[in-house]
Amino acid sequence: MKKENNVSRRTFLKSSALAGTIGVISGGGASGFLSSCSSGNEKNGKTPIREAGSYYIPELPDMAADGKELRAGVIGCGGRGSGAAMNFLNSANGVTIVALGDVFEERITSLADKLKKEKNIDVAADMRFVGLDAYKQVIDTDVDIILDCTPPYFRAPHFEYAVQKNKHCFLEKPMFVDAVGYRKVIAASKQAQAKKLCVVTGTQRHHQRNYVASFQQIMDGAIGEITGGVVYWNQSMLWYRERQPEWNDFEFMVKDWVNWKWLSGDHIIEQHVHNIDVFTWFSGLKPVSAVGFGSRQRRVTGDQYDNFSIDITMENGVHLHSMCRQIDGCVNNVSEFIQGTKGSWSTTNGETVIKDLEGNVVWQFDMEDEKANYKQTDPYTLEHVDFVNSIRKNTPIEQASETAISNMAALMGRESAYTGQETNWDTMTASSLDYTPADLNIGKMDMSTYVVPVPGSAKG
Repeated sequence: MKKENNVSRRTFLKSSALAGTIGVISGGGASGFLSSCSSGNEKNGKTPIREAGSYYIPELPDMAADGKELRAGVIGCGGRGSGAAMNFLNSANGVTIVALGDVFEERITSLADKLKKEKNIDVAADMRFVGLDAYKQVIDTDVDIILDCTPPYFRAPHFEYAVQKNKHCFLEKPMFVDAVGYRKVIAASKQAQAKKLCVVTGTQRHHQRNYVASFQQIMDGAIGEITGGVVYWNQSMLWYRERQPEWNDFEFMVKDWVNWKWLSGDHIIEQHVHNIDVFTWFSGLKPVSAVGFGSRQRRVTGDQYDNFSIDITMENGVHLHSMCRQIDGCVNNVSEFIQGTKGSWSTTNGETVIKDLEGNVVWQFDMEDEKANYKQTDPYTLEHVDFVNSIRKNTPIEQASETAISNMAALMGRESAYTGQETNWDTMTASSLDYTPADLNIGKMDMSTYVVPVPGSAKG
């Protein structure tokens, strides 16, 4: 049996059709396509669905503006933490990383070595923190910024503590795995707003030029009122770790975190939230209820499903179909489609397009034009460009509360599939659902409770 399937979700995204749909509006030039101005829309037969200035359109230059030096601490030094660290350092001049924290010392050492080799940054030995409380030790230093890239379960309490300590936060998505985590995130996001802290989540499509330009088009009325949509993340099996004899229970589960529902939230939350988030972002709608199903067919480790199909009803009665799968040998599809009263928008087959009701392309995003006008086209770096700019220009952005909506939509779908019951927003957001292990410690845990959910009841 193979030791590890090395298909990374980020690598898969970059090689999928979505990664090929980056560009600028055809014929629009490099400077105009991110403007929130809606002038001329009435003449073109388009009625804006939201007024200009009532929604956020980021500036996306190649690098953030110069300004005060910013010191960051990284919490969670694995693959995503290392990637985010480099994205942050590539986003601006005058930024550095001075503190590292992880439950495993070898991951800290690995990232410290990478920072030294690639960026000539020395992280002092007394600024490297190991253990379940390492996040507090990092946050308690004199850093300005926290880059939190831990497994999803840990992010809500980390965010809560970081805001208490007045730190700007970059938080990978998803924000939480259960209802208790949801409420922590909402409370912390309100505190962050009151304190004028900047909070950017890892929903990088919000900083990907083809999506930002598409959002502007839809706000300007290009497809009319949104009437429904379907979103997909169907790919091959994600990575997993086989347990090694020297690993204790905690070490095995955390090193294999993407397969355990208490750590990842299951892949409908951990990965597919990206696609659900596009719909909630573009529509501005919250989910009211969800009903769906899923199953486990091929997964090797952990206790979660490998496929979901969910019907989500939004607050105005519009339906979103959410589909995700991680199984080898099946058709793949990572895309979004949104239908409106005047046309449709989609990212599929390497194109980002708007079509009228007859299927004619009326707008298309030009990837080659973007490449010709920008040096930086990586959305994982651009989200840090926007993050640093918002700090240096004192124009706070707070994305946690927005990401919490798509995160909860995915959670409602997951719980419906697990139980076989319909879920709803009011019940789930007030639920006592808490995935915290009864014996959370860096050592032996009671793994007998981690079983694959079975919906419904047996016949008879």
